Amino acid sequence: DILTIYGGNTMAYKAVKITKGRGGWGGPLTIKPQPGKDLIYCVTGGGIHPVAQRIADLTGGKVFDGFRSSAPEKQIACVVIDCGGTARIGVYPMKRLPTIDVKASSPSGPLMQFIKEDIFVSGVKPEDVKLVE
Repeated sequence: DILTIYGGNTMAYKAVKITKGRGGWGGPLTIKPQPGKDLIYCVTGGGIHPVAQRIADLTGGKVFDGFRSSAPEKQIACVVIDCGGTARIGVYPMKRLPTIDVKASSPSGPLMQFIKEDIFVSGVKPEDVKLVE
């Protein structure tokens, strides 16, 4: 088959730069999925958020609804959340998973010491996700 001929993964992942939106904090983050670490983990409720979909569309990563099911952390390229500032806002940065908050939040809550600019960006809208040339 064609995958065998080309040695496996024919998809070349691309990188995106994600900058903070209006009133946001942190970043910018550069996200580039890798084989085996290509999930764009969406934990926003109500299905796939447009920011998560845009990251997946531009990078070639696979968007995944984290509320409907789970995946091993080692497969997650980044996490998209919609947390205003208590639990989820700190859980993923604590695990050093790049975290994109669609709400304009800043470090807060019991895990705020883990929310650093190199792993977290907030206030993100789809237009804040741009392909790295």
